[in-house]
Formats: sequence, structure tokens, C-alpha cells
Amino acid sequence: MASVELLMPKMGESIMEATVLTWLKNEGDTIEQDESILEVATDKVDTEVPSTHEGVLTQILAQDGDVVPVGAPIAIITTNGEDAPNTSAPSKETVSTTTTQPVVAEATATITTTLEKPASGRFYSPLVMNIAREEAIDMAELERVPGTGKEGRVTKKDILAYISTRANGNGAVVAPSTQAPVVASPATPTPAPKPQPVSVSAGDEIIEMDRMRKMIASRMIDSKRISPHVTSFVESDMTGIVNWRNRVKKEFEAREGEKMTFTPIIMEAVVKAIKDFPMVNVSVDGDNIIKKRNINIGLAVALPSGNLIVPVVHNADQYNLAGLAKKVNDLARRARENKLTPGDLDGGTYTISNVGSFGNVMGTPIIMQPQVGIMALGAIIKKPAVVETAEGDMIAIRHKMFLSHSYDHRVVDGALGGKMVRRVADYLENFDVNQSV
Repeated sequence: MASVELLMPKMGESIMEATVLTWLKNEGDTIEQDESILEVATDKVDTEVPSTHEGVLTQILAQDGDVVPVGAPIAIITTNGEDAPNTSAPSKETVSTTTTQPVVAEATATITTTLEKPASGRFYSPLVMNIAREEAIDMAELERVPGTGKEGRVTKKDILAYISTRANGNGAVVAPSTQAPVVASPATPTPAPKPQPVSVSAGDEIIEMDRMRKMIASRMIDSKRISPHVTSFVESDMTGIVNWRNRVKKEFEAREGEKMTFTPIIMEAVVKAIKDFPMVNVSVDGDNIIKKRNINIGLAVALPSGNLIVPVVHNADQYNLAGLAKKVNDLARRARENKLTPGDLDGGTYTISNVGSFGNVMGTPIIMQPQVGIMALGAIIKKPAVVETAEGDMIAIRHKMFLSHSYDHRVVDGALGGKMVRRVADYLENFDVNQSV
């Protein structure tokens, strides 16, 4: 017989705590390893927590609504199906029971309204509260949103449905009569600068931005305000890589069940260049430059909705080419299926964006804060080019691609930014076409 503590798992670098939404298992239930046993929420996502061991859920330490720090015990599991003495469990007093919202350190977050503690005592998950802030819904309005969750709680689905109703002008949702009225905070937030008025003509269609589009817009504005952007361009000869990929892609897919795209090949070259020029793998903190030890490459993925999300390949320098191909495909697939976890989105130190997938030959991407560099990969196009041979210069048909490197001119000067993108092109042009994968 052995007793083990189930700990609140890490769910991203910037997430220090999570709120218990509901337990899917009861004390005394038999549980399997990796079986989901409770739901938790952060200000970014609601997710299920799997069991780390097989056994019996002996004691639940964190109740619904508790805000628990990452790494703190939330339950006791007894292996081999036997109960553990209660004295082996930590006191419930070690678990925070406050319902105030966690503070998440994220430079690009935009909070448009301040939410007070609900006078009715109604519980709201951090994700619901974060959506309310983004949509400028104050507590008085939030209290009027009917909930379909446990004990009438407002779920993500509930608040998004309310926002849709609100945006379509169908009026406010009537609050249940059992809820106490809430007085809105007298504090008035500083109004944002008003944009120039836009004329609307007959026949024009007005489309309400969804929440993700609003967040993207806010973060892009913040990035342009924070970082003075400079972009350098280099054209790379991809002929050797194109021919190599055409030769190995069918065999690789048959063996690994994954496609070999150009993205992992280029990502490998970017990682090598970052090792050569580590000062592009940094962040700015006031007057300090934080040089990152890990190389975590963000990958911009277009979603079916048209929005953009950037999952991260952590420790990209630890993968070989086959490993990068599998990781890139997995992240892109789960991004499009809305199955990414918070950890998949955190910790990026440099980003690449494949604008060539849309047929674009080059682009000037906006930096993902707090990073200082991003590279756009253009379409690979056949074109005539001068080729040096032993017999002299000749015109040949070559596969060419533009690389666009946007960087933060506060800390990355033109020489460094230009050398970095040139080095990526050099690695691509000197790709070992005799290697196997």
C-alpha cells in the first residue's frame, strides 16, 4: 500500500495557479492512470487533469472553486486499491480557498474593464472572468448571464453565447430572480483614443470581431508600439532541398505516417542560425536584455476561422529533422482542431511564419512580444537565375524563396538582423542532399 499526492500540474510558464471547477470522480472511486479526474480553469483555458497513478481516490484536498498554486497537492491517491490513513494527507488549510482571480504576468494582455467580487457570491472561473474583461462586461452585467454549469455556474459556452446575443443587439439576458443585484464600480477606466469614424453605405455588411480577432488586434498594436520594427530580406536557392524532399517524402510518409514539409527543414536552419547569433534569442525587460537559454520556436498557424495562433516547439535544437517534422505536424493539427494546451502556447523565444502557404513571396511580419525577432518564409518559386559552373556563368531554372526577418531595433541592429537571415539562407543552400531521414 502506498499513498501519493496528486499535484496541480504546470499549465504554462505564465500560469501560477488554477481554479478547481468540478471533480469528475468522488472519494473512494477507483481510477486509472491518465484518466481525467477533475476539471480546472485558468484565465486562458478550461482543461481536464489526468491522474498520475492508478488506484483509489482516497481524499480530495481542493474543493470546487478553490484557487490552487501550481505544484500544490489537490488529492491523495492510494495505490493497490487500499485506503490511506488520513494522517498522511496534508491539511486542507494548505490549499487556498480564495475566489479572487489570479494575476497573470503577460505583457501583451489588454484588460478593458475591472471586475469586482460578485456580491451574490456566485463563482466565476478565471477563463470566464478573462473573457468578461476582454469584452468590457462589468460585474453587474456578468451577474445577469444565466449559467448552465454546475450549480448555475457560467461556463465558457454560456458567456460566448451571451456575447453573441449582446453583439447582435438582441438585448440583455434577464438574470435569474434568485441573484442579488450588484452595484457597478464607480471607477471609470480611462477611455481609449477614438478611431476615425467610418462611413457605412447601403449594402455594406457589418461584421462583429470575435474575441480572438480582438485579442490579435490588440497584441499587434502593442507590438508595433513597443518594438521599432526593421525588416531585412534575403533570397535563398532552395533547389537542392526541393529535389531532396521530392525524393524522400513518399518513403518518409510510408514509414512515419507523417508528411515531410518544408517548414521543419527551414526551422532546423533557423535553429542553427540562432545558435550562431544568440542575441536574437532574447527579450527586453526595461533596461535589461534577457538572453534565453532555450531555443523555443513559435510556429504561426492559420485556423479555419481565419484567425492565427502560435504554438511553440520547445527546445527545438534537441530534435533531429524527423522529430521536428512530427512535432510541427502535431502542433499544426491540434491547433486546427482546437486541441492545444496552455503549455503549447507559452515560452516562445523566436517565431517563424510561413506566408508562402498562401502563395505570398514575402511578408513583413509583426514581432510576437516579448520576443525580438520573427521570420517569414515566402513561397518557393521557379525562376531563371545565374548559376556559376566550371564552364562559366549560365542561366538555369532554380527554386527560389525569399526570407523576411523582422526584428526589434532596440536590441537587434541591422548588421545582426541581416547576418541572421543571411545565415539561415546559407544553411538552406548548403543543405546535405545526401542525408537520409
